[in-house]
Amino acid sequence: MPLTIEERQLFLAEPHIAALSVAGGAERAPLTVPMWYQYTPGGEAWVLTGVASIKAKLIQEAGRFTLMVDRVDPTLRYVMVEGSVTRTEPGTDEHLLELSRRYLPAEAVPGYVEVAKAEHGEQMVIYLRPERWLSSDLGRVS
Repeated sequence: MPLTIEERQLFLAEPHIAALSVAGGAERAPLTVPMWYQYTPGGEAWVLTGVASIKAKLIQEAGRFTLMVDRVDPTLRYVMVEGSVTRTEPGTDEHLLELSRRYLPAEAVPGYVEVAKAEHGEQMVIYLRPERWLSSDLGRVS
């Protein structure tokens, strides 16, 4: 059963790990990688990634990407959102902190941020405007 607009937006706003997909270019399948993201219902979704990463390069070339999140408990549910890149901006410590706090326990955030700043290199934020949605709740699968 498809989710309502409100249900799919609220589900996407939960801290799931997304599968980010972007066109892989000529003679390549799409690139699909696990990704932390941020989303507020009714707004844009955003991801933080390395400026020199292959996903950043492919997203800039394609001008669009897809995020898909799912869960299996208490019901099998998924939401997929596809859209155009609306803007990019340099990643900041505030972006890194926001994502880290979304996904990690509070006590793990300082250590993760320290390692990320030392090892991930220059970061950029890529914003997506939701244009196409697919969603479903398939109920209990037990």
